[in-house]
Amino acid sequence: MPRPKAERPVPPPASRRSLAAGGLGLAAAAYVGVDYLSRASPSLHGRLQPAIWAALALATAARAPFYRRWDAEIRAAPWFLAAMLLMLAALLCEAISVRSTAPLPDTGQWLLLALNERLPQTVVYLLRAHIISLHHYLMLFIMLGFSAFFDCIKGPGLGIGTRYMFVMAVGRFLRTITFVSTILPSARPWCAAARYKIPDHPHAWAQKYYVPYASDPRAIRRVILVDMPYG
Repeated sequence: MPRPKAERPVPPPASRRSLAAGGLGLAAAAYVGVDYLSRASPSLHGRLQPAIWAALALATAARAPFYRRWDAEIRAAPWFLAAMLLMLAALLCEAISVRSTAPLPDTGQWLLLALNERLPQTVVYLLRAHIISLHHYLMLFIMLGFSAFFDCIKGPGLGIGTRYMFVMAVGRFLRTITFVSTILPSARPWCAAARYKIPDHPHAWAQKYYVPYASDPRAIRRVILVDMPYG
């Protein structure tokens, strides 16, 4: 006697999925907005951040018992751990390569620094504002994985995370290979002094090489220290 086939979970209707995706966007915007209050209003940030963390945790805990794809999540867990190890290996390879190779200028930085002198100061401040930073991207990535509980994406959430981490690791490896063989990013203010010997006085060759559009001989020193040619 043939065994009955297991019933496949019925996907949610398109209207429900679009509504859930809108809720994911609102949750992400709320998290970034509340986190930005740490600079604008630290007292308000101290009250709102625990509240939004509690709301996200309660919503996830309430939805988890009704999630239908736990078996797929368990199967995807080893692949997710392997992708994380690959990502850590890519970061380690990049750190070793960048530390042992002399830097070359980044033409993209030239363009951005040149725009600092031509754009209105308000626009420059807006572009330099730390509204979205690395930990925000990490949190949004975690939100994307957990959004499978709310039918925002097709589960498993760990499968989405695995593909994301794998693609990022491959991109990091390609970036490292390209930079080591051709060009490395120019020294940045937060790591230049720790990795490279920076002279106390400007050099005409370095000035022409790193900041070719600036006439001030001290501009290269300001770029390395504060990432701005003019204070």
